[in-house]
Amino acid sequence: MTALRMSIFALIGQVGLDGLLATSWPVPIMFVLAYLIGSIPFAYMIVQAVAGEDITEHGTGNVGAMNVRRTTGSWFWFTVAMLADALKGFLPTLAAVTVPLMMVDPALPAGGAIWSTKAAPFVAAAAIGPQAVVLGAVLGHNYSLWLSLAKRRVIGGKGLATGGGALLAYDWRYFLIVLGVGLLVIAVTRYMMAGQVAAAAALPVFALATGQPDTLFVVLLGMLVYARHHRRFVGMLRGREPKLYVEDGMGPRG
Repeated sequence: MTALRMSIFALIGQVGLDGLLATSWPVPIMFVLAYLIGSIPFAYMIVQAVAGEDITEHGTGNVGAMNVRRTTGSWFWFTVAMLADALKGFLPTLAAVTVPLMMVDPALPAGGAIWSTKAAPFVAAAAIGPQAVVLGAVLGHNYSLWLSLAKRRVIGGKGLATGGGALLAYDWRYFLIVLGVGLLVIAVTRYMMAGQVAAAAALPVFALATGQPDTLFVVLLGMLVYARHHRRFVGMLRGREPKLYVEDGMGPRG
């Protein structure tokens, strides 16, 4: 089966705007399901179970793996939280990449030249559904519905582990670019914040430079991740961010 990845504009070019509205009904469903899965606050749940603490009251207040380390003092629980957050991006995206293609003629050429009444929704789901799922999972992690309802304020993580897991299922090349750039910048600067922002920026730069068909998607993903890092990134530029911030109480919240 051939991957059908394309931009939403290319899809409109194939079926027209009316055709997009008629055949893309699975895509918003995929987005919502991914958002609900991404909203599961594993880091919050782990800290509650292990330490009886509220993770949002410690370290940066971020609901993510590194703040699990800051709150519990344990690299083991950091690893568990990291894997849990990565899987809630990886598994929905893997399903989005594989399942719609199973419903499409295996002979379907790249670009979707063969359209039929029955196959069209699955072609649309295969072409842009995985992108919607990645964005939904990261959005859910960054702005958790369940945790926001419980805390009565918008709250979540920063999207790195969930986004990384989703990218691994979506396109392993993107995953390696983000991982490699992030680790390299952290190693050189000793600032985790610098590595995180560099990783978020690397993907759109790569997509734009190489003319990827999903450039709009990766630009949106990079912006979504950066939005949760902006305040502390600006603080880092002003000298307010400690290097390799891994202990509770070492640095700023946000």
